[in-house]
Amino acid sequence: MNKSDLKPVQVFAEFAKINEIPRPSKREEKMIEYLKNWGEQHNLQTNVDETGNVIIRKPATKGLENRKTVILQSHMDMVCDKLVDVEFDFDKDPIRTYVDGEWLTAEGTTLGADDGIGCAIELAILASDTIEHGPIECVFTRDEETGLTGAEGMKAGFMTGDYLINLDSEDEGEIFVSCAGGRNTTAKFTFLREEAPKGSFFLLGTLKGLVGGHSGDDINKKRANAIKILARFIFQTMKRYEGVRLAQFHSGKLHNAIPRDGSFIIAVPNDVKENVRADWNIFATDVEDEFHVTDTQMVFSMESTDAEPVIESEIAKKFIWALQAVDNGIYAICQDEALGGMVETSSNIASVHSSETSIDILSSQRSNVMSNLDNMCATIQAVFELAGAEAFSSDGYPAWKMKANSKLTEIVVASYKKLFGKAPVVRGIHAGLECGLFSERYPNLDMVSFGPTLRFVHTPDERLHIPTVQMVWDHLLDILKNIPQK
Repeated sequence: MNKSDLKPVQVFAEFAKINEIPRPSKREEKMIEYLKNWGEQHNLQTNVDETGNVIIRKPATKGLENRKTVILQSHMDMVCDKLVDVEFDFDKDPIRTYVDGEWLTAEGTTLGADDGIGCAIELAILASDTIEHGPIECVFTRDEETGLTGAEGMKAGFMTGDYLINLDSEDEGEIFVSCAGGRNTTAKFTFLREEAPKGSFFLLGTLKGLVGGHSGDDINKKRANAIKILARFIFQTMKRYEGVRLAQFHSGKLHNAIPRDGSFIIAVPNDVKENVRADWNIFATDVEDEFHVTDTQMVFSMESTDAEPVIESEIAKKFIWALQAVDNGIYAICQDEALGGMVETSSNIASVHSSETSIDILSSQRSNVMSNLDNMCATIQAVFELAGAEAFSSDGYPAWKMKANSKLTEIVVASYKKLFGKAPVVRGIHAGLECGLFSERYPNLDMVSFGPTLRFVHTPDERLHIPTVQMVWDHLLDILKNIPQK
């Protein structure tokens, strides 16, 4: 399959244009301007709110003016991640895509289909003069990936529709009707640096090639976390040998991604350096065996490196002990049978970076039960505070609770059965969707979320399953034709 063969043609044409526009989270100005100009060029009512969210309204096709108004919603920003050896500037360079069988992917970077493909579907509907629909409001929010601040900043009244279809889900055939709330917990260790003990030998340990993934939707897949693995080795080494000192620790980039790579520098007594190298090789073999299903491309390496000042001993020990102890992964499973054993509460240790005077830790907690979200954050805070760090949890965003007797869900499910001869899966998701914030501002809004199949989002392996885009397109157009009267 060639890119010229991708269907629906208009959707993939719009997606290609979107991927020429730099749109990192919090730096979406070029995308906002593009959408504003696009709406005005198509003679459609277009507004930008003070936060930077864009709404483009399209009147109903003839004869459907009395239907309820449908809001189609996507976020315009994208997670920006790349392979370590790829030269790429997300503030300037267009995403370079290619077709790999039935999948569309990018050359060494995130693809931007999360949620550029949702934006493309909206623009294709707005551009068409043959689709039957009632009144439509297409909403494009900013900065979803780093805190949902676009949705947070949206004031009541910006949207006026009755139904909302969020196009930010990643499994075709699954209709999402609830999502987790989330908060970030940060911790900081401060220290003074000092010279390493005499006779120290410095080693640089690196780990790369992990699968990573979305810290919510992929947290149940037992994928390796680079931070936890590296900390585990240092913990074992400090327990085994006297005089081991930590100089550097770096891993992870984004709060909503499982860290895929990382590195550390330690100083060890010269007479045990070969033992430590041997331990590293044994450790690598053990970890590769633990994750032999999920992470098959791990690359462990260790080499000598230049001497440098080290972190004061007691602080380094407490930091490593805290990373060894802190929760990471699933904490609780939903008890509600309607949600089918979905993860309820989890935590992801997302990034750790040392500087000359501090170590900064970022973690992400999620839950469909807000009281347990508070408890999870408190658990993470307690570990780091006991170790002597300053710790703080953000306000975060709310969960989206399943709406009883949802008319929109009924329409969406009936349409799917008619088109594809089978029932879709109706479920919740352990990721944050903007629907949670919308439910606070618009309590009567009836909402669902669905989208084409994506894999390995938030990583350079992100890929879009091409056939499912046509399925979502057909499904959405049938839904629009069957929206009830006001």
